[in-house]
Amino acid sequence: YPDHMFKYVIIGDGGVGKSNLLLRFTDELFDPIHTTTLGVEFGYKDLQIDKYKVRLRVWDTCGQENFRSIIRAYYRNALGALLVYDITCRKSFVHLEQWLSDLRQHGHPEMVIMLIGNKSDLKAVRDVTTEEGEAFAKKNGLTFMETSAKANKHVEKAFVNTAHEIYKKLKLGVIEDDDVKKKKIGIILRSRSGKEKKCC
Repeated sequence: YPDHMFKYVIIGDGGVGKSNLLLRFTDELFDPIHTTTLGVEFGYKDLQIDKYKVRLRVWDTCGQENFRSIIRAYYRNALGALLVYDITCRKSFVHLEQWLSDLRQHGHPEMVIMLIGNKSDLKAVRDVTTEEGEAFAKKNGLTFMETSAKANKHVEKAFVNTAHEIYKKLKLGVIEDDDVKKKKIGIILRSRSGKEKKCC
């Protein structure tokens, strides 16, 4: 049984690759056929940090505007967030401000947020420079990484680095131990190798 539970959310516009980041991290798989997430999907993976077993409980949210108010409920108690855009889609980068505003308004005040520029394997059709991503992260106090769920580049690193930052805050007492206790939300619709699909 894990010593700590860290709840994560993955947020950003539809089509930026959030579901494949989760699938790659939890199941080491990639699904080339894009299907829109309706509501929220959930997966988990256990890590070892120092002498502790830490379970990352990751909520993959849909990026559709009409689900926005429902998704906000999942920000509650989240200690980590991956704020994702597609490096080939400037619109998804422009919309980051609104996603971040929502997250900070409804999420844990000490949440660790990493900005993710996904689909780095498509550099030939890049529409957002690495420098723009770095500048947005610096301006907003975020960590930053470019990833490729397809090429399995930096995906695990993104989740693990965020977990280590959360753990540091836990050790310093900035995050209370109560914040990392197991919390259940939603109804399980499907369960498969550490991945579950839940309704809102």
